[in-house]
Amino acid sequence: MKIRITSKVFLAVLLVALAVLLAMGVAGRWSFTRGFVGYMDELALQRVEDLVPRFTQTYAREGNWDFLRNNRRAWFHLTRPHVGNENGGPPNIEQETPPESDLTGAVFRLSLIDAEQRFVMGNPRMATDDAAVKRAIVVADKTVGWLVMGPFQSVSDTGAQRFYDEQLHATLLVGGIAGLFAVFVSLRIARTLVAPIKQIAAATHRLAAGDYAGRVEPGSGDEVGQLARDFNSLARTLEANERMRRDFMADVSHELRTPLSVLRGEIEAMEDGVRRLDADALQSLKGEVMTLTRLVNDLNELALADLGALVYRKTPVAVGDVLESTVGAFRERLAGAGLGLTLELAPGLLMSADESRLRQLFRNLVENTLRYTDSGGSLKVVTRRDGDDVCVDFMDSAPGVPDTLLPKLFERFFRGEASRNRATGGSGLGLAICRSIVEAHDGTISARASPLGGVWVALRFPAL
Repeated sequence: MKIRITSKVFLAVLLVALAVLLAMGVAGRWSFTRGFVGYMDELALQRVEDLVPRFTQTYAREGNWDFLRNNRRAWFHLTRPHVGNENGGPPNIEQETPPESDLTGAVFRLSLIDAEQRFVMGNPRMATDDAAVKRAIVVADKTVGWLVMGPFQSVSDTGAQRFYDEQLHATLLVGGIAGLFAVFVSLRIARTLVAPIKQIAAATHRLAAGDYAGRVEPGSGDEVGQLARDFNSLARTLEANERMRRDFMADVSHELRTPLSVLRGEIEAMEDGVRRLDADALQSLKGEVMTLTRLVNDLNELALADLGALVYRKTPVAVGDVLESTVGAFRERLAGAGLGLTLELAPGLLMSADESRLRQLFRNLVENTLRYTDSGGSLKVVTRRDGDDVCVDFMDSAPGVPDTLLPKLFERFFRGEASRNRATGGSGLGLAICRSIVEAHDGTISARASPLGGVWVALRFPAL
């Protein structure tokens, strides 16, 4: 049978409460029998020890026990707490307060037997009680009798039973009330603790079924509340990833469909004789194939980066020299697009990098400027040292990107322009690859508004 977590918590708390009640009852009973009764017996034994000298002196004076037989007055006079004369005669000063042992009934547990073990006076039951304690009365090196003190239980059985019954009834009453209170508290704890967990469990089932919009109200600041907040964070992440997955699939389909549609149209036109198979037609087909090749290569590179399978062979690299050769190779293309190029390269900047990947990073950033910067603008590349970092800034001119879209520039298939016109835009993977390369070099990449009116891509790498 499957037991629900609410029942488990309820039973656990209830069993702990009942175990505590039981332990308290057992401890109380043990304390009464072992502690209180033992203490009473110790007091009585001390009382016997105090009486032995008195009985010894009295016997020495009287010569026998006949004066005590059936003489209750003499017995109580002899056992009564008082201070006798030095010669053992009748008392002259009586104690105002009897000893504590007498207040607990020690005098009623006391008896006297003679040298022949015959009862003389006191409680006759004590004389034959095997559990009683005996103290010898010795006169002239001869044992003339024994004082016998019975255990506390012997005179307290009836009272003790009554006391025990009362204690038992009181314990049962208190235990019943405490048990009901434990049931109430257990239910409250179970519901309070388990309710948010059940909500999280239900939300998890919905999440597993594909419903990423579900959220759980934290409701508290403890570990359960933290679990709810972590669940909400997980749900938001999965929702964002699912949205990105769908957008990714749609973008990949779009990017593949466009060159494939062009290829199909060109080939069908050639088959129908509408277009001649000449050098221009082959060049057009080759261009579309190259577009597909670049897209597939970019996707493959990003997939390898996600898996951590890209190999980086890092060596000390002079950043200025790599920029000079890589960006300088674009001067003619930039000039052909009507864009000026300015390089401000600080000398002596070294970093640990894979030079081929670093060149790929810089090429992608220049290609981005070529695609999106209006004719008549410019590109400015600046390097500098900032503390322990090497900073590389790519700043181009208009058009710019709204501030709300700048953080999204490095997402896959994102373009700053709303149009998907392939005349200006690429696949939308270039900046995503740039971010992958920068992160592999323990650096950071960010985008902000450029002072030239376009986009400022800022790179930071650990310097050597």
